Amino acid sequence: MRPLLHRTVRPTLLLGTVLLTIGLSAASCDDAPDVTLAAASRATVTEVVDAPAAVTARAAATLTAPADGTLARLAVTPGQQVTKGQVLAVVASPAAQSRLTQAKQALDAAKRSGGGSPSVDLRGAQRHLDSAAAEAFTQARTAAGQIADEQARQALLAQITAGERSYRQASAAVADAAGAVQRGVASLGSAMKALGAAQRLQAQQAYDLAKATVDALTLRAPIPGVVQLGGTSTPAAAPDLSSLLGGMGGAGGASGGGTSVPAGVAGVPAVGAPVSAGTAIVTVVDTSELGLVAEVDETDILLVRTGIAAEAELDAAPGTAYPATVTAIDVLPTPNSRGAVAYRVHLSLAALPSGAPEPRPGMSAVVRLQVREAADAVTVPASAVFTSDGHDTVWVRAADGTAQRRTVTVGVSGMDTLQITAGLTEGEQVVVRGADRVTAGDRLP
Repeated sequence: MRPLLHRTVRPTLLLGTVLLTIGLSAASCDDAPDVTLAAASRATVTEVVDAPAAVTARAAATLTAPADGTLARLAVTPGQQVTKGQVLAVVASPAAQSRLTQAKQALDAAKRSGGGSPSVDLRGAQRHLDSAAAEAFTQARTAAGQIADEQARQALLAQITAGERSYRQASAAVADAAGAVQRGVASLGSAMKALGAAQRLQAQQAYDLAKATVDALTLRAPIPGVVQLGGTSTPAAAPDLSSLLGGMGGAGGASGGGTSVPAGVAGVPAVGAPVSAGTAIVTVVDTSELGLVAEVDETDILLVRTGIAAEAELDAAPGTAYPATVTAIDVLPTPNSRGAVAYRVHLSLAALPSGAPEPRPGMSAVVRLQVREAADAVTVPASAVFTSDGHDTVWVRAADGTAQRRTVTVGVSGMDTLQITAGLTEGEQVVVRGADRVTAGDRLP
């Protein structure tokens, strides 16, 4: 993009009556200064801000190789119009296919493992022991009841009761311990299930990623547009420091890096050529709607509004005016290399003028933004107004023919014409040339 332009100081006079210009010279009147007068008249004045701009396309998308491999097929030619989803190229990548196979095997193994948990029924075993103990105590009481000696029988029954009481206490302690173990086993089972689920999820994600990479080996147009091979630009590689130092030594040798494109060789991959992940294969540019992006200086940006009209002139088509309309203004500034602050203004291009060449994206242009307009206004040539004591001032020819200094108020500023909102009326004569030679009271014919 060309350097930032300054604001046009004076806008263009569009309509109006012809200014009545009266040329005077010292030869015609010995005591009058050599000046030129003109009459204030009514006209329409438009204020214009000039800004550098560039032509933009509606959209562009560069498709790159998703993995290392070779360019197996190129299904389009440069300049071809394609539709969304159309196959553009195919990349062959054995490494990507191998990763997909391995990911599929890992996923199948994770699904087969299931992530089950151990099963231990300690409470069931305890219930079986309690039942056997109860039966044993019952048999012991039956046997003790058959003893004839009352004293011996009672002593034995007391021992059986004490033993039963001790067993119950021990059984309760065992039940508590079994419950704790059972809970631990359950927690272990939950952890194993969670681990199995995480393993299956990880395997599924790895498979999905590998499959997406393989699917992406077939490059399809994400938008409709015109095909350009390679990326958005293929600039010549700049020499690195090692090559420069090698050149200073005077000895010939191979250049470092091995990735730069030699002079005279196309900078786009050919069918059968190796490509690395990220190598630009094709770019699709949607040129169905062309626009402009202008950089407006911060001193002028407050005058710009959406919807205002503009005209663009391309460097490639001088003298041809392309009508445009402001559609958006960036909120944040765009500093440039010169340190100036500018804001990007987006414009849409209207129908092309008859016979005008069609712009290409990236072309440089100058945009003339019509920021203000005054219709049927009192106007004077811009050369009539000068600054005096900080005020806009003109020399007016008074009724007696003498020069009179008068302060005026300037409205819309024009390149050649200014709107005067106060201080002058239509038809009054003002000095438009030689104002620096006029003093108050000088006779102006």
